[in-house]
Amino acid sequence: MDFEWLPDTLGTEAVLLVCSFVLSGIIGLERELRQKSAGTRTHILVGMGSALFTLVSSYGFGHVIGDDVILDPSRIAAQIVTGIGFLGAGVIFVRRNIVSGLTTAASVWVTAAVGMACGAGMPVIAALTVVLYIFAVTLLTALIRRIPTQHRTEVYSVRYADGYGVLRDVLHVASESGYEVSLNQTKRERTEAGHVVDATMEFTHGKQKPPESLFRQLSEVEGVLEVRAEDQDHD
Repeated sequence: MDFEWLPDTLGTEAVLLVCSFVLSGIIGLERELRQKSAGTRTHILVGMGSALFTLVSSYGFGHVIGDDVILDPSRIAAQIVTGIGFLGAGVIFVRRNIVSGLTTAASVWVTAAVGMACGAGMPVIAALTVVLYIFAVTLLTALIRRIPTQHRTEVYSVRYADGYGVLRDVLHVASESGYEVSLNQTKRERTEAGHVVDATMEFTHGKQKPPESLFRQLSEVEGVLEVRAEDQDHD
């Protein structure tokens, strides 16, 4: 099979591949800063792989084109769209009816599209996609979180002395304030002062209520050693 080591399109192909590297890296860096399971390296590999597949479909079969050969570059692009779904599904987790990783899975999907756009010779629209992605996961997310909702959920890690009925008192205080409580997990350990328990709990209230009020009430329960607000970012 005849082929050229340095085809005329090599410069274009290299530039487009580098574009996919840079733009995919920007998306991955945002995920990395949020300490998500799929970070910079994963997104760069997804983006470059998608770009390379697209470049191969566009430029890789030029030497076999003839009167009897018809090529459809879109077939490889369609396979990328299908295959990337399996990779995105690997970062989605469900625990206690809480779905985590959907935004990361979507970012992998978008990164594949950005890589495909670069490989297809559309780096400008790929860059615009990255800009809109950054806007969606930063400014737009912050705006959405300011919109009042019917139910408010706060997650706290409560550390308390074991064996004194502290958990019962915590649940009583929350119930008196109108909160529904669900216990996510507990961890018991031994210290010099005795056994202590770290309990992660979700407190849900039907109305908007300042979280500092519940935080203060929990901290004032006798036997509670520490109360920490937990990150509720499940994306």
